[in-house]
Amino acid sequence: MLKNKQNKKPTTLLCLVSTLVGFAFTIHLIMLYRRNYTVDNLEVSPELLPTHHPVVCELERVEEENIRMPPPRKRSPRAIKRKPKRPNTIVEEFLDENSQIRHLFFPDMKSSFGPSKDGGNDTMHQFFPGKIWLDTEGNPIQAHGGGILYDEMSKSYYWYGEYKDGVTYRSHKKGAARVDIIGVGCYSSKDLWTWKNEGVVLAAEETDETHDLHKSNVLERPKVIYNSATDKYVMWMHIDDANYTKASVGVAISDNPTGPFDYLYSKSPHGFDSRDMTIFKDDDNTAYLIYSSEENRVMHIGPLTEDYLNVKPVMKRIMVGQHREAPVVFKHQNVYYMITSGCTGWAPNEALAHAAESIMGPWETLGNPCVGGNKVFRSTTFFAQGTCVVALPGVHGGFIFMADRWNVADLRDSRYVWLPLIVGGPVDRPIEASFGFPMWSRVSVYWHRQWRLPSGGGKEIE
Repeated sequence: MLKNKQNKKPTTLLCLVSTLVGFAFTIHLIMLYRRNYTVDNLEVSPELLPTHHPVVCELERVEEENIRMPPPRKRSPRAIKRKPKRPNTIVEEFLDENSQIRHLFFPDMKSSFGPSKDGGNDTMHQFFPGKIWLDTEGNPIQAHGGGILYDEMSKSYYWYGEYKDGVTYRSHKKGAARVDIIGVGCYSSKDLWTWKNEGVVLAAEETDETHDLHKSNVLERPKVIYNSATDKYVMWMHIDDANYTKASVGVAISDNPTGPFDYLYSKSPHGFDSRDMTIFKDDDNTAYLIYSSEENRVMHIGPLTEDYLNVKPVMKRIMVGQHREAPVVFKHQNVYYMITSGCTGWAPNEALAHAAESIMGPWETLGNPCVGGNKVFRSTTFFAQGTCVVALPGVHGGFIFMADRWNVADLRDSRYVWLPLIVGGPVDRPIEASFGFPMWSRVSVYWHRQWRLPSGGGKEIE
């Protein structure tokens, strides 16, 4: 018994020493952590911030919205008797160009932001979803339904999108709202916030009415990827006629990211109609076309040829019967994610997130990724429609969800809704759960009236 008591003291002392060493080591790590990451000034080290970092927590701290409906407009007793007026919904107010609360969705020029207006102010590098975004020359950015390419050679981001201008009209009484084609606008940036207008890089055809790009036709959702084998920049886009019956993809090519792009042709990929579409380049440089088809009832996906100028004769039908459009595809930790919208024309609707272990599927639907605002905000994707996802500089599992807030009455005044998207946290149970599928990391898009990038640089996820 005496021997055992004598041996106990060194063991206790050893435990105490080990505890002190561990505590000192922890303090040392914390000091290094604080030295490498300055939250107040939003400076980050080259290492990616973990998803529990204070900067990320700030991005996840959502804001709530409480929109008061305007009082009902006065109607004559005869009109009331003929057709009783039911109260308008918030969505109907959003779509009504004469709504008394329209300024909440489409603030005027006084609240615009951008480098030409906010230079040197505290609002630098802050995003204001739904407000007018100005380029370096002080003009509203025109790059709707677009996508972003990060170019390794120039170390710059390029934002391509529909350059919408002119009068919004309908080709016929029941036709969709539209403007004449002007072309694809391009903007360049080093920090994803300060955008320089590089001009129209693919212009409309003014005289030849048989040309796909004649101003009377439709050009939507242009996306550009770079082919290192051919040293070419390749643009894919949705090409249609004024009545949306052509339903094709178009292809253009350029030697430079700022164009000019030479239009090559349009086609029906895999022999099917194609409307809202996107392209995605994987880590092995294989590129894919993803498009809404079969009258928007089914999503199609298939690889492009090695030169990115055509589709291979391989295609998978996914999301059969779900009526999804506006596909946005990105990848994180070897898992493919997609965000889509419903098919309601220019009217906003609920986004859905999807996940797959292989880009060719099968794809599982996770549910609505929107967080914050209020129930209506979440059910309308914050009154917007997704168009692209870009890596959030310096944040592991962080991205920027790019969306368009369409102004149906004046399409050139449509706004941009850029919000932080985080992949991580508790797993989502797939809506279409079936035996053998994994539990996917949660995809969350957080609503903010304003928010700031955690750093000023980074590389885009393609």
